[in-house]
Formats: sequence, structure tokens, C-alpha cells
Amino acid sequence: MSVSILSALVLSAVQAAPAPVEHATPAPVVLAGRAETVRRYASDARQGVAVGPDAVYAVSNWSIVRYDKARGEKQAEWTGDRARFPHINSCNLIAAELVCASSNFPATPHVSTVEVFDPADLHHKRSLSLGLGTGSITWVDRHDGSWWALFANYDGRGGEAPRDHRHTTLVRFDDQWRRLEGWALPPSILERIAPLSISGGGWGPDGRLYLTGHDLPELYVVALPMGGGVLDHVETLGIEAEGQAVDWDETQPGMLYGITRRTREILAMKAPVSVR
Repeated sequence: MSVSILSALVLSAVQAAPAPVEHATPAPVVLAGRAETVRRYASDARQGVAVGPDAVYAVSNWSIVRYDKARGEKQAEWTGDRARFPHINSCNLIAAELVCASSNFPATPHVSTVEVFDPADLHHKRSLSLGLGTGSITWVDRHDGSWWALFANYDGRGGEAPRDHRHTTLVRFDDQWRRLEGWALPPSILERIAPLSISGGGWGPDGRLYLTGHDLPELYVVALPMGGGVLDHVETLGIEAEGQAVDWDETQPGMLYGITRRTREILAMKAPVSVR
């Protein structure tokens, strides 16, 4: 092959390669209200928090730590095999079990599982594999007779081409974990979370769905659309937590728990929401 032909092929390949996506810094957003931080718990939480009637749980990839809710004292700890549990992102106390969203992030192709623990002593009870595809699961919740889970997609690290952050998907499952429905995020949220994705979420005490990103101290309120497959962005609330996994306290309606990565603390936040 001649030098001129080789040069032409190289030039053609360079020209055909897609340009890297550039994301502008999100503009300030108009907040509908702001949650007030009312308590802090010393912890080493790195991914998120779960809350129950008498305990809070710090979630950190391959470890979970239970703290007494009243005194903040450490009560139990579970540490898993990093190869088997590289990224437990969030947990939620559902029907007297600690139900956690786990994936192989940042590895690809994406593999997602639901891991179930005893909420008292944190021993691992069972695992449900959701397999390949859709994205990396970041949170799971139970609502209105169904299982709900959010599958994150990313630009760059942790992303699985050709999907990017715009392919982040909310999925509703039946009791046998068969997919029933799925929804995309609206542009008004996608522009806030780019180039990353949704890290936390769950159904609030007012029956609305709340989502958090990865870096911004914002809580996105969304609703299932009356038509189409894109969630409706209702409003945005301010919070101290810089995104990451959050959990509503069902014993104290309106109390939202999150973390701050600056200090690894767990935050109890009073959110300006109505309660059914």
C-alpha cells in the first residue's frame, strides 16, 4: 500500500470519528424550595444511605454499616468480596429486608443485581441477577404493587457505547421482575446530570418520585407522563447532599436522608413536601 493511500485512509478515519461531547456547566436553577439539614451522623458513607425505624445505614460499594438512629452508635457491619460486589450503590428497607441495588460499575458490559440483606445483623440473604443490558442499576424501590429501578448510563468512564447519559432509564417490574414499562429522563434533567447519570431516588411520602444526580445539591421531582415515554419534570428542590443515593424515612414522613461526600456524613434533611 502506498504512503499516499495509507495517509488518505488515516485522514478519513480521523474525520469519521465522532467529536467528543462537550458539556457546559449547568446554569443556576430556580428552586421550588430547599430541604433543611436537621441532623448529621458521623460515618464513612461513600455511595448513599438507607433509613429504617431505628437505624440508618451507610452504603459504600462493598460495605454496609448500621448505626443506631437515636444515638449514632455503630451496631453492625458487612463487608463483601470486592470482585463479587464492586459497586453497591444504594439500599432501601422494604418489607423488613434491606434491598440494595448493585452493579459492576465502572466495568462494562453493564451487569446489574439486587442484593438482599438482613437489616439487623446485615448478613447477606440472597441475590437476584438482572443480567446484561439497559444500564447500571443505581436504586430500587417498591411502590403501587410493583418494583421500580433506575438504570444509569454514562458518557466516558462507566459508559457502554453507543449508549450515553441520555439512555438512563426508569423501569417498572412485576413481582417476578419482568419488565412492564420504561421511561426516559426529560432534557431539563439530562442537562443537569451530564455527563453522568442518576445516582439516587425513590417514591416520596406525597406519592411523587424524587431523583438525585451525582454531583449537584439538587432533588428532582418527576411524574409519570399521561402520554409518551418521557418523565415529566415537575420541580427541583435544593438539598445539602451533593446527589448520590437518598432514602425517605417512612416513620417520619417528609424526612429525607442523604450523604455528603465532603465529610462522609449521613444527613437527615426535612424536605418541603406535602404528606398524604
